[in-house]
Amino acid sequence: MNTPVLQALSLSQTFSDGSLNVEVLKAINFEVFAGEQIAIVGTSGSGKSTLLHLLGGLSKPSQGEVWVDGQNISELSAKQQGVLRNRALGFVYQFHHLLPEFSALENVAMPLLIRGTDRNEAEDRAAKLLEQTGLGQRLEHKPGELSGGERQRAAVARALVTQPKCVLADEPTGNLDHLTADHIHGIMAELNQQYGTALVIVTHDRQLAARMRRQMRLVDGVLEAE
Repeated sequence: MNTPVLQALSLSQTFSDGSLNVEVLKAINFEVFAGEQIAIVGTSGSGKSTLLHLLGGLSKPSQGEVWVDGQNISELSAKQQGVLRNRALGFVYQFHHLLPEFSALENVAMPLLIRGTDRNEAEDRAAKLLEQTGLGQRLEHKPGELSGGERQRAAVARALVTQPKCVLADEPTGNLDHLTADHIHGIMAELNQQYGTALVIVTHDRQLAARMRRQMRLVDGVLEAE
């Protein structure tokens, strides 16, 4: 039986504001399998980023469970969660979050170095991925020396360098012009095909969502198939 690489079971999230409780996500059930391309669309403030944080184990749900690569993430210690995230998940955000003092090569190699991979091997794998994303001539450049599109390509390479089971992307092209956004999506789709890495993108960009194989919509805290 094909096991999901990522699974949400009755996932709910409620935020308290004084005496007021706001239910942002309501009993969400969701499965992601190897190699899938999924877009989750919704208006600003609909809870897309909250859902992505829960799926990545970056915050704790009010109710429900998240399973990553067959493990219930809430049953793990903080250290075990970190190890699981490093092994099974990659993250891409609207803002690249590259470390400004390190080169593109060092930024992309970082998740492998954290894992304990030999530096030469880590940098070799990082260089190959940067080459694939069109940054082969920019390895030694720091983020401040790269364009917005180049920084986002480096962020995509960093998310994929560990060959994770699933990449979670939060508005990954939200800061870019259409041409650059198309290029970034093309790279992500190509690497999704090559490595069999599942891709889950939350976005309000209908054009980007339409290019994914499966679309879902977050409305009033409920996740529905498009």
